[in-house]
Amino acid sequence: MDLGIWLARHHGVAHSAQALRAGFTRYSIRQSIAGGECERIRRDWLALPTAPADLRAAAALGGRVACLSVARQLELWHLSDGMNHVSMPRNTAVPASETLRVHWSIGPVPVARFALVEPIENALVHIAECQPFENALVVWDSALNKKLVTQASLARLHLRSAAARAVREVASGLADSALETLPVSRLAAIGIRVSQQVMLAGHRVDGLIGQRLVLQSDGFSFHSSAEQRRADIAHDRRLALLGFTVLRYDYRQILFDWPRVEAEILHAMAQGLHLAPTQVRK
Repeated sequence: MDLGIWLARHHGVAHSAQALRAGFTRYSIRQSIAGGECERIRRDWLALPTAPADLRAAAALGGRVACLSVARQLELWHLSDGMNHVSMPRNTAVPASETLRVHWSIGPVPVARFALVEPIENALVHIAECQPFENALVVWDSALNKKLVTQASLARLHLRSAAARAVREVASGLADSALETLPVSRLAAIGIRVSQQVMLAGHRVDGLIGQRLVLQSDGFSFHSSAEQRRADIAHDRRLALLGFTVLRYDYRQILFDWPRVEAEILHAMAQGLHLAPTQVRK
């Protein structure tokens, strides 16, 4: 097999020891490098010119892709901090960089010797330790929602990190997007329970407070078409005719105007709009 094809099957980057074990000779490796098919990184790593930048960077540092960089690779919902996250062995010298975030902690899942990417469980622990609580919860919920992990498997992990244990306790995977996780988390912080993915009038709603107050979140990628928007509004009308109050917010309002969103929800609750008719306060 051609070395370039073999490297492509390893996501563009592999250790030279792996190539030798696969049957390539040192001579053939040198020939591939001389011919420009691949290049050597940090003496012992081989990379295609088209290899992903995060893998190349991890190999160059002698570390692994970690934390939010893993979330980005896996296309998990996350609030980007603009940093390249890498886990490193302790006592390793790392050049200073304004765009590099180094993680020294060891995750709960053992990692293969030549792995360039941390397992998802380790990345989730990094995220819990590195990011604000609700930002971390968004990623954990996403990993659960995409079934990359399960609540049962996470529950069995021995987590030394108090931050990771705190996120694990509330992560559910019920949210279909980050815009559902954030309101649930923020409202829980002030004592308001939101039931997620409740079936009403033939469709699931993002959140339900009490029996009658519906919260809907419009994420750009989930509500971008005119047809989808019309379907959402039609469902809102059906719910209104059934006696529900629907509060619908888009991603800008949830991310950048949360105090106004929270105030409107609290005003609705103050009017008893979350209560069934027989429970409305006199």
